[in-house]
Amino acid sequence: MPTYRLHYFDVRGRGEVARLMFNAAGQKFDDVRYTKDTWPDFKPKTPFGQLPVLEVDGKLFGQSGAIFNYLARELGFYGNGNMEALQVDVVMGLVNDFIPLMIKVFFQEQDETKKKELLEKLLNEDATKFFTYFEKVLKENKSSEYFVGKGLTMADIVVYDIVDPLIAHKATIVDPFPLLKANRQKVESNPGIAAYLKSRK
Repeated sequence: MPTYRLHYFDVRGRGEVARLMFNAAGQKFDDVRYTKDTWPDFKPKTPFGQLPVLEVDGKLFGQSGAIFNYLARELGFYGNGNMEALQVDVVMGLVNDFIPLMIKVFFQEQDETKKKELLEKLLNEDATKFFTYFEKVLKENKSSEYFVGKGLTMADIVVYDIVDPLIAHKATIVDPFPLLKANRQKVESNPGIAAYLKSRK
């Protein structure tokens, strides 16, 4: 097995899915975290001047999507066969459609009045739309409480991760979606993830 180092800031952000996958698999890795003071020294060494960066046996790779896909394949979180991989990618596509709406609210909008309006829309309209899609996919999987097949995949981990900040703003946001709520509990029941969540910042 290769030696892994994950380079990211000392926050969850775009590095958290990789951390969750490593811990879910029980795979040892170095979790290298940068502050605003230490990041400038490492930045010129990165492939594209941004984080996250995954270091595999000393070689650096950028782009979060590529990193997630690689780790999912290496660690066994991309489903069983091409059909399940396709189903994982479908969920990832939904997530990629949803994330820009979250980024606009949490990072881009500077006007406080507009930010409040967008947050309300995100929590009550946008989330409802995409959670309904997630619920539909979960319902179609008759074999387990996971999104795809009978085991944990990147789809479960990524959806778990993006829902977290929404729960922080609205604790009851998943309550109308029983399958999504059960899926979150299933993710949290993974021993590696459970241990990580207890110590997570």
